[in-house]
Amino acid sequence: MPGNVWEVYAIRYAHHERAARENFMAGDPHDETPMPLDYYVWALKSDDRIFVVDTGFDEAVARQRGRTFLKNPGEGLKAIGIDAARVADVIITHMHYDHCGNHDLFPAARYHLQDREMQFCTGRQMMHSFMRWPFDAEDVAAMIRRLFAGRVVFHNGDEEIAPGLSVHHVGGHTMGMQIVRVNTRRGVIVLASDASHLYANMERGIPYPIAYNVGEVVEGYRRAYDLASSREHVIPGHDPLVLSRYPSPSPELKGWIVRLD
Repeated sequence: MPGNVWEVYAIRYAHHERAARENFMAGDPHDETPMPLDYYVWALKSDDRIFVVDTGFDEAVARQRGRTFLKNPGEGLKAIGIDAARVADVIITHMHYDHCGNHDLFPAARYHLQDREMQFCTGRQMMHSFMRWPFDAEDVAAMIRRLFAGRVVFHNGDEEIAPGLSVHHVGGHTMGMQIVRVNTRRGVIVLASDASHLYANMERGIPYPIAYNVGEVVEGYRRAYDLASSREHVIPGHDPLVLSRYPSPSPELKGWIVRLD
């Protein structure tokens, strides 16, 4: 994959304790083995550009949703030398509440998302309570306000958005779910986000229970693997193992921020 070489960071901002049975479609309903989720935003840095991938949620939403809030994502960005107020580009992998909140954090940014994701979260599927509960109405309204302010860039399928950086539609988890392919010094990384919540979802071929299209979810696993330099280069969206498999940029950031490149 030609183009710029990017630094890639995962920033953990929240946590949720849960059992393994909650993380797999058609999993063992009696499996109470602890299998928590971590919540991340990702930062991409090259010589002349910065992209943030997803924006997380804030402390108020954490209380509302029963999640443990650890640090504001803006603090994590600041810790690696990024001023959120000056970020020019944000990629939204999908519009679920844990990926597109913190509306005041990036006042100067353009937001990149798939056509089909905006269609999904503003269309007839939202008539059904089960389909809309992972979304937040204010998140959707905020994106529409950005659209009318000229701050939304739509993508339809696969597109390179900077040298060495591209987005790829996979669907599945939501109609417009997109993954991010990044050229780094150790090869091509794919930020799968919620195309796979955990390493185990991909490795076992068993989706997380929330899915718009199950067939697209499992096909998305193959697509993510194909786009990356190896299976080990695919980064799931919520796995605590990410923090143990990759090094922190400095000792004081251990358990909070890791570098994926």
